[in-house]
Amino acid sequence: MTKLIVICGATATGKSGLALSLAKKLDSLILSADSRQVYREFDIGTAKPTTAEQKLVSHYLIDICAPTDIMTVADYQQQAQALIASIDVTPLLLVGGTGLYIRSIVQGMKIPRVAPHKELRSQLESLGQMQVYIMLQQVDPVAAQKIHPNDTVRTLRALEVFYVTGRPISQQQGENPPNYPILQIGLDCDSHYLTQRIAKRTEEMIANGLVAEVEYLCHKYGTDLSLLNTLGYQEIKQYLAGEISLDKAEELTILHTRQFAKNQRTWFKASPQIQWFDADSPNLLEQVWQRIQLFLTICQQ
Repeated sequence: MTKLIVICGATATGKSGLALSLAKKLDSLILSADSRQVYREFDIGTAKPTTAEQKLVSHYLIDICAPTDIMTVADYQQQAQALIASIDVTPLLLVGGTGLYIRSIVQGMKIPRVAPHKELRSQLESLGQMQVYIMLQQVDPVAAQKIHPNDTVRTLRALEVFYVTGRPISQQQGENPPNYPILQIGLDCDSHYLTQRIAKRTEEMIANGLVAEVEYLCHKYGTDLSLLNTLGYQEIKQYLAGEISLDKAEELTILHTRQFAKNQRTWFKASPQIQWFDADSPNLLEQVWQRIQLFLTICQQ
């Protein structure tokens, strides 16, 4: 039977490095759960595994989508579930920091397969968040109770699903958990040390050619590409436009990444199934390895 080991946590906590070590010890492979690493050509700014790392251990769900396309959670779930069902290797490692991607697999989220409708969204956005939230309360009060009044993205999505399918999104959601055993490992560390990790990684990204990567992507796809408004890319884009200095771009990237990491930690901490480990522990690999051995032993009983 398939067994799945999840390695999750905030950005810059060392998930990829730990996963590589574990995959080699387990003679396994890695399924990425990162919402930006699915896109081709966005490499340095997404901390995508290097070519050398991908030669050491096979990685899946990386570079599977063009930057001009949209990879929805439903798309990701479909591809990930198909891979898990077809790959004759166990246990598999699911690694990343995109909470919805991970939840879609470990909880078997039922996701309405409704493609984004730009024209509909544009019309709804023109009404303002207050008005569209009132509309959502009228057509889907159950969903409205779960969505914050200021959450534009989820409000628009719920209305989009309703107007396209004629059914409230709350009636189309639910869970169908997989029947194979899952171990969820979370990495975390003190906020001060996490900030240091983020700063070091940002510095390394710039040293490794992030500016050239952003310049190339802007030239190829245009500065309006939505992916170029994400962490690291947006700040370097501002630098290339002459709006800020490179030092300021680095400073803002660190700040925005810290804010993003805080949200990730809040998301993952809400899951009681995750077993947490100190990312800065000198014995991290040994500690996680012992827990995995216990998990595999229990699975065999």
